[in-house]
Amino acid sequence: MNLCRNLPSILAVSVLCIAPFTAFAQNINIDPPADDAFVQDLAQIVAADDVVEIRRIADELLSDRGIPIIVVTVDSMSQYGGGGSWRIETFARILFDQWGIGHEEIGGQPWNRGILLVVSTGDRKARIELGADWAGEFDSVCRRIMDEQIVPYFKQGKYTEGILAGVVSLDLMSRDLALPARVKPPWFWPVTIGVILLAIFTAVSMVRNGSSGWAWLLWAAVFGIVGMILLSALRNSGSSGGFGGGSFGGGFGGGGGATGSW
Repeated sequence: MNLCRNLPSILAVSVLCIAPFTAFAQNINIDPPADDAFVQDLAQIVAADDVVEIRRIADELLSDRGIPIIVVTVDSMSQYGGGGSWRIETFARILFDQWGIGHEEIGGQPWNRGILLVVSTGDRKARIELGADWAGEFDSVCRRIMDEQIVPYFKQGKYTEGILAGVVSLDLMSRDLALPARVKPPWFWPVTIGVILLAIFTAVSMVRNGSSGWAWLLWAAVFGIVGMILLSALRNSGSSGGFGGGSFGGGFGGGGGATGSW
């Protein structure tokens, strides 16, 4: 009798426990690129010249370090089997595991270090997913790549530039090299030039009128505007050698990464 009375609660808990595993058991209807292609641009947002450059970078990294970088773009996750409630983290992880990006080991050593960059333009989401042997140790680096290199371009509608910048940075990360400087937002140079001109005006004003000049009022206005711009920006922020294998060899995700939106 008690079992019958508690049956709805038992079923609800069972569904919650099984749901994550059910989601990961689903397939995404996207074929992987060829081993030497590295790019599956279904949203058609990567310029032809940038595709060539991405393939060159990825091919050299795969040969030098045995680390594949795969780029996938879609118009929306739902087009390819991602349900309306799917997060891009789930989409990227399933795709990573489904394709087996990277290799569990190379030369008898654990080397599950594949890299997947997924961009969904309609969902306005992007994800860097790393193979398990990255072990979450590069999450902060991926976050910098997403926030400083990829998303600033995406916010300007420059998808091909953002993807190329992301691949360049992921290549540097894989080689233990320093990342490029942060991409400047569109307002950076106008504000910088304006501040320099205002500084010159302030100096002239103080020489002519002392502390009673209008320059102080202008400085107060500038600091207020710059403060608002910076606040808005903060709110919107989101070893092996000579490897001869391909990009897909049974690798699996779970090594961390970073998500961005714009």
